[in-house]
Amino acid sequence: MKLRHVYLFLFAVGTVLPFSQFVPWVAANGLNVRSFFTELFSTQIGGFFGLDVMVSAVVLVVFAVFESMRLKMPAGWLILTAVFVATFLAGVSSGFPLFLYLRQEHIDKS
Repeated sequence: MKLRHVYLFLFAVGTVLPFSQFVPWVAANGLNVRSFFTELFSTQIGGFFGLDVMVSAVVLVVFAVFESMRLKMPAGWLILTAVFVATFLAGVSSGFPLFLYLRQEHIDKS
């Protein structure tokens, strides 16, 4: 099994598991952003995890931009868009392994 396949598997897991909690919440509350952040930061431990994920998302985007430029990955804007969307919709657990998969696929082909 190649490393990129491990990343692809982790992308699937990192997308499905967060959605298993988010989809029922949206079904019950709708896309209520205010309620989302109120619940996320309703406890200090929730705030801890919320801020950790937000900072990690920014770090991921910065890393993905500079790493894709460094490696001269083709269609870099498309890759970055996919990583941003995955990170925004499902979280770092989705966006990070997606970028690692796309990066490793590029490295394997080089």
